[in-house]
Amino acid sequence: MMRNKVYIIFVVFLSLIGFSSEAQKHIDESSQTITKITSDGAWCWFSDPRAIYVHSSMPGILTGWVTSNGSIESAKIDWSGNVKKQVLASKIDKDDHANPSFVELNNGGAAVFYVKHFDKFVRVHLMGKDETQFGEAIHNDPFDEQELKKFPLRRTSYANPYVLSKENGKVYCFGRWTGFKPNMMVSTDNGKTFSKSKVLITNYPFDSNNRPYAKYFSDGKSKIHIVFTDGHPRNEPNNSVYYACYEKGAFWKADGTKICSVDELPFEPKDATLVYKADKENGKSWIYDIAADKKGNPVILFAKYPDDLNHIYFYSHFDGKKWIESKICNSGKWFPQTIAGKTEREPNYSAGMTVNPLNTNEVYVSEQIDGVFEIVKYEFNKKGKIILRDEITKHSKFDNVRPFIPRNMQKDDSKVVLWMQNERYIHYTDFKASIMMLKEN
Repeated sequence: MMRNKVYIIFVVFLSLIGFSSEAQKHIDESSQTITKITSDGAWCWFSDPRAIYVHSSMPGILTGWVTSNGSIESAKIDWSGNVKKQVLASKIDKDDHANPSFVELNNGGAAVFYVKHFDKFVRVHLMGKDETQFGEAIHNDPFDEQELKKFPLRRTSYANPYVLSKENGKVYCFGRWTGFKPNMMVSTDNGKTFSKSKVLITNYPFDSNNRPYAKYFSDGKSKIHIVFTDGHPRNEPNNSVYYACYEKGAFWKADGTKICSVDELPFEPKDATLVYKADKENGKSWIYDIAADKKGNPVILFAKYPDDLNHIYFYSHFDGKKWIESKICNSGKWFPQTIAGKTEREPNYSAGMTVNPLNTNEVYVSEQIDGVFEIVKYEFNKKGKIILRDEITKHSKFDNVRPFIPRNMQKDDSKVVLWMQNERYIHYTDFKASIMMLKEN
């Protein structure tokens, strides 16, 4: 009788403190929340950071998108889940290339950048430390006449801003401007004015049809990591992946070998570190994200295309001496919804992936499961072996694509993952999408 009483008391105790199997399941499911941030918004993946953490007197997340009518919107999300939107430009560019990118400034404020596809300007809006909205647009003409003589083509796309605290808060903004090549320009007054841009990477002889694609990541202190390709995989049958890093007025290979100083720009792809050499067997490639581990070594996410129907995701980590390359998954084919009877215009639009900037062993990818693109979390060990696979979305009605973990993340920030959910995505100028958010509570 006494034994039965003890058992009953023990069961009651477990239920009170929440350790029954049912209670534990509820706790696990409630540890993360998925919400819709906007029902009308899309973004590309070459204008980043498309979301950042801010740590001013009003902490939270800044993000933004392009609406289906071509308006550019920003949003401030506080930690209670409240979303405050602002229209930065109305009906300016019905094209997801124009999505805004964000940076927290050294003075405690913030800036948002966006570029109308093939426009003449890089637009910047500033927000003060204690302000709740961005000010009017500042129109920056990035083109330098001397650079245009060497690389004669005006083509603006993308904006990628970063602040380096060890350079007195200097703002670097990268994009594809002069010559259809990666460029950079610099501000020393918290984004109010910028220098004319310099071409960063080009092949010689100059080819105006060639356009390297680049992605960037900064530690916010002294380094800006760069991963880039030869060009567009649709045009480059052996589109390969390269790495370089900016620090202290110069560009460097992964092993610390100097490429050139800023004054000696541009450099050629062959001058940088080769990450993946494309060939017919393994296929051409494209890049999707970059970060740096706790030692400052780069981590790169890219896809290989042995053919356009098989998009193979890879995780590549530089350990200080060599690249450790790991296959993540075959994510299926492109995600745009090709019109019946038509040829897909963007067969290398993979559904995308992102790396956790504070834990680079953790990545979120969009892969095709039962005909729908879902968000899936992977974790790797130090040797590059997958040790966890967790499906974040399941049995979705619409495709979930282009995930992104906000940058400027600090260790006490709740982890957030954002992505597009597509009711319709025919082309980067024809879409109806929402922005979703996963938040770990």
